[in-house]
Amino acid sequence: MLSKVALALSALLAAGAGTAQEMDEKTARICAEAEERYQELFGHASAEAEGVVVVTMFKYTFCPPALTVAPGTTVRWVNVDKRTSHSVWLNAAGLPESERLFPEEDVEMTFLEPLTGENTYLCGPHWDTHGMIGRITVAP
Repeated sequence: MLSKVALALSALLAAGAGTAQEMDEKTARICAEAEERYQELFGHASAEAEGVVVVTMFKYTFCPPALTVAPGTTVRWVNVDKRTSHSVWLNAAGLPESERLFPEEDVEMTFLEPLTGENTYLCGPHWDTHGMIGRITVAP
C-alpha cells in the first residue's frame, strides 16, 4: 500500500508537476499535506476541480512547484494555509501581482498564449525570505 506522500506525489506528477527529481522529499511531504488540507476544505481532490488546474499554496510552497499546461488552461492558485496570506506574481511575464490571498481564497489566471520556456512566478511577500517560487510552462 502506498503512503500518503507517495500517493500525493503520484497525483502531482500526473497533474504535470514535472519529474520526481524536481520535487524533493521535503517538498513532496509539504505538497501531500497541502493536498490533505485542500480535501478537508473543499471535499474533493484538487485534481477533481472542474475546468481548472489547481496549485495550492502551503507552508511557503507552491504545490506543484513546477507545472506544464497547454494554452487556454486556467490555473487556480488556492491558499490552504491556516494563517498566512500569499500572492501570485508572474513578474517576468510582466503580469501584475495578485491581491493577497488569505486562507481558503484563490485567484485564477487563464493562459491563452504559450509562454516560451519555463516562467517563474513568486509569492510577493515570501519569495525572497522563504524561497516561495514556482515555475510554469505554457506550451502546445
